[in-house]
Order: sequence, then structure tokens, then C-alpha cells
Amino acid sequence: QVQLVESGGGLVQAGGSLRLSCAASGIRFGINTMGWYRQTPGKQRDLVASITRGGSTNYADSVKGRFTISRDNAKNTVYLQMSSLKPEDTGVYYCYAENRVLPNDYWGQGTQVTVSS
Repeated sequence: QVQLVESGGGLVQAGGSLRLSCAASGIRFGINTMGWYRQTPGKQRDLVASITRGGSTNYADSVKGRFTISRDNAKNTVYLQMSSLKPEDTGVYYCYAENRVLPNDYWGQGTQVTVSS
């Protein structure tokens, strides 16, 4: 059974930091790219950051210089270090993982991040 378990969300004041974690398990054939999306009410889910198995990263323009994505391939875990948080970073953050062989993506349950002004 595939599981992506997220942790680390919460309430923080503007300028503060949070670290999100997502541990994946049960994915047959292994994981290629992992990453994080953010969704706010009434809007689509947008990419925040992604990282390939080899460590290449991609960031949304709005978070460049403030967020850092990393992963531990041995633990099938991806992290998102968020610093200098802004109220507009508020939303539900979803972790995802791509199967290395099959055309399948897997999603976590989402974790709420709220940044107060």
C-alpha cells in the first residue's frame, strides 16, 4: 500500500520558519521526482518546489531564495525548509512522488501552513 505521510505544518508568524517532511513507502519500482504543491481555497494546486532523484531542484519564482527542498533517497523522504515566510505562503501543502517506471503519481494527505501577519 502506497503511503505519503506529511508532517511539520502549523501556524507561524510572518518572517518565521517551518520545515515540512514527507515520507513515502510502498511505491513499487522506486521514486523519481518528489516535491511539494500548495493549494488555497478556490484556486488550483500550484507547484512550490521539486527535486529529482539526482538532486536537481526547481522552485516557483515566489519562493526562490526563501525555500529549500531536499531529499533522502535512502529514506524515501523529501523535506521543504521554509524561511522568511509571508502570509501569501499560507495554504495546504501536498507532497507528491513520481514512480520511476510506471506513469503514476502519488500524493500525501496535505498539511496546513498558516502564516499570520
